[in-house]
Amino acid sequence: MGDVRARGAGGRRGQPQGVAPTGGPEAPHPLAEKRVLLHTCCAPCSTWTVHYLRGLGAQVTGYWYNPNIHPYGEHELRREALAGYAAQVELDVIWEPGYEMPAFLRAVVGREEQGARCAICYRMRLERAAQAAAQRGLDAFTTTLLISPYQDLHTIEGIGQELAAAYGVMFYYENLRRGFAEHHRLAREHGLYRQRYCGCLYSEWEARDRAAATRRPPRGA
Repeated sequence: MGDVRARGAGGRRGQPQGVAPTGGPEAPHPLAEKRVLLHTCCAPCSTWTVHYLRGLGAQVTGYWYNPNIHPYGEHELRREALAGYAAQVELDVIWEPGYEMPAFLRAVVGREEQGARCAICYRMRLERAAQAAAQRGLDAFTTTLLISPYQDLHTIEGIGQELAAAYGVMFYYENLRRGFAEHHRLAREHGLYRQRYCGCLYSEWEARDRAAATRRPPRGA
């Protein structure tokens, strides 16, 4: 099975929701009644995504594997935030044990620039998710990364397609960025820890550089 693209909830423009263009009933969504493994990068990005996927009829299980997150204390803050959120919304989560940040650093050495390292990071996390979904006989896997305007969705889609073919489990792709603003409100509502950088050491440096640049006085001041 390969990648599946979602259709808009309202069908074609001007077409009443729930009615196919031919006048018959609309076909069920590809995720309806499917068991979906949701790779979760953090609790805030899970909020809207979990709600949305459940609204499509999916039976969602969270999946935690994020070896990119640095330092260890940050990794644990995000993991604990997800555990708290999962308890609030009755979301089962599969937790990969340990902290594999050294494996991430070995994988990206020499390719630390943004874009190149991100593709490696996506593959590490999505491959582990695809493996977990296949081992458990689930119907599909996807990721909360699809809600973020800071991630390369085209690259994520391509990697997801490759892994779907390799592991025989469907990768569900949909641009979920329309939920990004709402996910901030939901994160506040649930009292979740909200991080200030993507996760890895390099993204932390880059975030600090951007913050410093906004505070820097203009030249000649």
